[in-house]
Amino acid sequence: MMEGLRKAIDELCPHIPALVRQDFFLQMDPEYFLLYSPQEIATHLKMSYRLSPDHPIECRVVPQKNSTFIIEVVAFDYFSEFSLLCGLITSFGLNIQSGHIYTFAETRTLRGITEEMRLNQRSRKKIVDLFHVRLLRGEVFDEARQGEFEKELQALIFLLAQDKILEAREWVNRWVVEYLSRTQRTFMGRLYPVQIKFNSRLSEKWTVMEIHSKDTPAFLYSLANALSLRGIYINKVRIEKKGVDVWDQIYLCDRQGRKIEGQREQGLLKIAIVMIKRFTHFLAWSPDPARAIRYFDQLMDRLMEIGLEPSVLSFVGRRQTLNLLARLFGTSEFLWEDLFRIQFKNLLPILRGFRKVRLLRNRLQMRRQLKRLLSHKQTLEGKRKILNKYKDRELFRIDMKHLLGSPNDLVVFSQAVTDLADVILEEAYDICDRYLKRQYCRPLLRDRTACPFAICGLGKFGGREMGYASDIELLFIYGSAGGTQDQSTLGNGDYFERLAQGIVNFIEARREGIFQIDVRLRPHGNAGSLANSMEQFRAYYSPTGEAAPFERQALTKLRWVAGDELLGQLVESHRDQFVYSGQPWDLGLALHLRHRQMKELVKPGEVNIKYSPGGVIDIEYAVQYLQMMYGRDYAVLRCTSTLKALHGLYLVKILSKREYDDLRKAYLFLRVLIDALRMVRGNARDLVLPDRTSQEFRFLARRLGYMSGDWEKDAQKLDQEIRYHMQKAHHFFTSRFEKI
Repeated sequence: MMEGLRKAIDELCPHIPALVRQDFFLQMDPEYFLLYSPQEIATHLKMSYRLSPDHPIECRVVPQKNSTFIIEVVAFDYFSEFSLLCGLITSFGLNIQSGHIYTFAETRTLRGITEEMRLNQRSRKKIVDLFHVRLLRGEVFDEARQGEFEKELQALIFLLAQDKILEAREWVNRWVVEYLSRTQRTFMGRLYPVQIKFNSRLSEKWTVMEIHSKDTPAFLYSLANALSLRGIYINKVRIEKKGVDVWDQIYLCDRQGRKIEGQREQGLLKIAIVMIKRFTHFLAWSPDPARAIRYFDQLMDRLMEIGLEPSVLSFVGRRQTLNLLARLFGTSEFLWEDLFRIQFKNLLPILRGFRKVRLLRNRLQMRRQLKRLLSHKQTLEGKRKILNKYKDRELFRIDMKHLLGSPNDLVVFSQAVTDLADVILEEAYDICDRYLKRQYCRPLLRDRTACPFAICGLGKFGGREMGYASDIELLFIYGSAGGTQDQSTLGNGDYFERLAQGIVNFIEARREGIFQIDVRLRPHGNAGSLANSMEQFRAYYSPTGEAAPFERQALTKLRWVAGDELLGQLVESHRDQFVYSGQPWDLGLALHLRHRQMKELVKPGEVNIKYSPGGVIDIEYAVQYLQMMYGRDYAVLRCTSTLKALHGLYLVKILSKREYDDLRKAYLFLRVLIDALRMVRGNARDLVLPDRTSQEFRFLARRLGYMSGDWEKDAQKLDQEIRYHMQKAHHFFTSRFEKI
């Protein structure tokens, strides 16, 4: 039989060298020759012969009856190729009915093949993939779409040829989820059980995995992707569908070419495959599905490292848990890194109590809890570690709750982060102050009474408007001159300078810009002392003082936070007298500064959500300008919150109802947008909007809740809303101030 087949192939492929034809027969699985006709084999041989380093794949689509097609792929063999091909087929609206995948045996290139032939063939293993697919109702797979399919497949194989497996996998994951979301064929159907059996006797070299389940959208893709993520190499596949049942047989080995025979090894692989496949059902709800499934695979690795307890496995496999993990893992690379670095053990408890855990916690309860934890450590360094560990854990809880909840709960989220910062700062002050007093005794005024010390917040912290990745802007004030109780030469200035420095060093930032102490707004900036006396504060911030107009403006956000409350009230009282005195204020200089920001901090062609025309700065500055202009006459304007000040401006009729509504909506929208950008990027600095045609912009839209199913339209809607709100904000800014 084989001899007759060889003769038929020789007659059908006379232009292909005899040694190449012989090599094809030697390397191909014997089963292949029993299933396909001489004409089909000849076609595949010709496709194989045309492969080269510059042309690593041949694809052929053959239309059949009743909206079915045969897809034939012959290519060089690359790891993860089968899963990518299954994903691409799914994303084009095709359902795999049956198929066979064959990989050449280890290369046994025959003697006598010329050097040119060797270069052309590259002595690399090849695959022959044959799929019988059915077009789903409502989809189109005409010649144009077939051309698109072949083009995308070529691009994927070239990525694999360059060892860009992760990039290729991420593209396919996104295509699949985008397609299923757009067509409403989401994965959120019934999670049918998957039966998996391993057989090591059917093949001498390969472990055979037999799978039986109900057919669901992208079933084979999710299964093959799970194997690929686990580093499993696929050699041969048989695909058969009977009604709604799927029967697959996969010949596989690990990346080192070894059979998977151990009972424990097979058990872990089975668990991982089932869990990853289940998780795939929830990717439609993930802002970035490719990132989400990659991180879930790493989660499975971690769980296997620490031991798969049945209760943990059961919890992770629940529908609600998988849904939360898909949203979490597909949102922020930084949060994932932080989770694995220091917060992994907190993940499952937070998820278990997700619905019960409140975003906003009572400050008094937080402080009592922190004090109990600190009581277990006596050394300064021990307390510092406990405090920062508590801070990071609570911040992670707040970020998680905010991320998994609605992106529009900005006000509550800001209050929660600010309350945590208040508690951490209060405790850091108490610890550092007690430590210094043990060294130098109490600092006293010249009348031998205790010298007070107050910490005030500025910026977003002062306004109780902290967001994701906000820093903590501080101002340190002490009562007056004097010295420590032990009559040492350490004056109050030196004492409180050390105290301020100690507080700054005590609170660690997980990453630059995230909960980082910022003291640049103190008198004289970086050239000045960290701590200033009340006399120095009054002198600097006065009509005859050295404070620049922007420093006067910055005091609109000043709020007493910790330390002596009476001194804090005096600081706030002087702030009111200075900022809202009615004294002339150079609006022209302020507008010049704003124009410089737009020119120097925004690159041509970019949109910076903070500094571009219509950015959040336009709203914040507009409110602060109006506070300084009218705050003397209206006490309701003398507040640190932008939203409260906006409402006050409306109440006293400085803003019309239309202006108030427009500015409030724009402010909340832009703040939510900024939080989303920071959460994805993991820093506070980069607030440049992604290119509106980019994948990153689409993920941003999904993070913000734009999930109608059509990613392109969702991105367009976000783009329109950004333009609308920024135009409203900038129009108000220019019309209200630049005509004065």
